[in-house]
Amino acid sequence: MTYRRRAADTALERLLAAVPAVAVDGPKGVGKTETALQHSTVQFFLDEESQRQLVSADPQFAGVGEGTVLPDEWQRLPFVWDSVRRAVDRHAPAGRFLLTGSATPQPGNDTHSGAGRILSLRMRPMAVFERFSDGDRGVGTVLLSDLLQGGADISGTTDVVLRDYVDAIATSGFPGITGQPADVRTQYLDAYLQRIIDRDLPDAGYSSRSPETLRRWMRAYAAASSTTTAYSALLDATTSGDGHQPSKNTTALFRDFLTRVWILDPVPAWNSLRNPFKAATQSPKHQLADPALALRLQGLSGRDLTTARGSHLTGPLFESLATLSVRAAAESMAASVSHLRTRNGDHEIDLVVEGLEGELVGVEVKLAAFVEDQDVRHLLWFREKFPEDVVDLVVLYAGTTAYRRQDGVAVIPLAMLG
Repeated sequence: MTYRRRAADTALERLLAAVPAVAVDGPKGVGKTETALQHSTVQFFLDEESQRQLVSADPQFAGVGEGTVLPDEWQRLPFVWDSVRRAVDRHAPAGRFLLTGSATPQPGNDTHSGAGRILSLRMRPMAVFERFSDGDRGVGTVLLSDLLQGGADISGTTDVVLRDYVDAIATSGFPGITGQPADVRTQYLDAYLQRIIDRDLPDAGYSSRSPETLRRWMRAYAAASSTTTAYSALLDATTSGDGHQPSKNTTALFRDFLTRVWILDPVPAWNSLRNPFKAATQSPKHQLADPALALRLQGLSGRDLTTARGSHLTGPLFESLATLSVRAAAESMAASVSHLRTRNGDHEIDLVVEGLEGELVGVEVKLAAFVEDQDVRHLLWFREKFPEDVVDLVVLYAGTTAYRRQDGVAVIPLAMLG
């Protein structure tokens, strides 16, 4: 099967040319190994016992020739992290190590964080522009990198419409799942979620007397997708039918675990030193790694998003899909993505993209085929507050034509962003 290039490839090429060690992080099944194989010379697959024995016999990789060494699923042999860190301290050459893993270093196991030695690259499920990359559909033709430079040409059309976005939400961005028949795909997603509860939780060193409580909390979190709902409200929503409510400590454990295995992917509040809004909320905007997981946690299908049964989630999950695409594009150029919301809710910017030199692009996500003046009022306010930093304003929508409004706001179909 031909490898489909990902946004992460661009980021890896940039990083491996400059630094000795890069760790590609992300949830299971996101495509880390397949992407890392494109950039490595020698591979050790540490989910295999024989491979673990090889590395255990040569933990410093002294017998490995030149090139990029890939310890895949390094967390299966945690000392590898420190071995790589020490090699970096001994001046390993650029591009020497590429680690992939489905968990962050376990607290309390004496594993060094790697700060300043091992750079981390977050890999997420496929963005919209990665899923529709085949064929001439106008996909990925408006680049986020151009928007960050200011004055990008905004034009063109796509034939991707609402039905396609709904399908993209339901089919998942996990490469091994997205191409499956609908019934098989549903079983894969349900099994993925069940594995988190039954196996990944205990494997990560956590214990829970009631695994079903974790599922209820995940369901509450999924229902809050694209919102800043307080964790106390999520706790209330986790209460079971018999009135039993888990403790705050229990749900804090859930958050810690799900963050460690990259299933929670919240959008942080914009916290720039240039942000004068003391009244801005610091609450993250809730997102799961893949909107398809949120859909399945609610027991819904893609078809439900177009009916009364599930239409309340169509807008939030469209924003989840847009957030996934913006983050994938931003990661390739080391830009950050956050959100801005005043405490009283007067103003909200769905996504704030910040470049390395502080340039800002404000993004509004709109589930509609048309954009009106009221849809851009928060963006115009953002530019008024930061006239020297905001280089562009964008509405990502479900229409088919890219254009620039007279007020300067770029209106871009989600599928055309790349």
